[in-house]
Amino acid sequence: MSENQAGYRYYEPYVSQFDPCPPIRVKSYDVPPQLFMPFQPPNLPQFSPHEALKYGTLWPALYSNYIPTGERLKAGEQHG
Repeated sequence: MSENQAGYRYYEPYVSQFDPCPPIRVKSYDVPPQLFMPFQPPNLPQFSPHEALKYGTLWPALYSNYIPTGERLKAGEQHG
């Protein structure tokens, strides 16, 4: 899948001068890969049973790697 479809998206929320908390300049959210697969194609490749338990899905096309929020924000600063 292309970078525009699956993965993480970044945005810059509005920051008010009257906000009492330190601003968060860049926020991120996960875009799961199943949103871009309207139906299950035939003969989709599968993980082995051991790998499927490790990754939490039988199909590599539906696997989405978890990246901790702090690391996503560092990457988002490069995007934003």
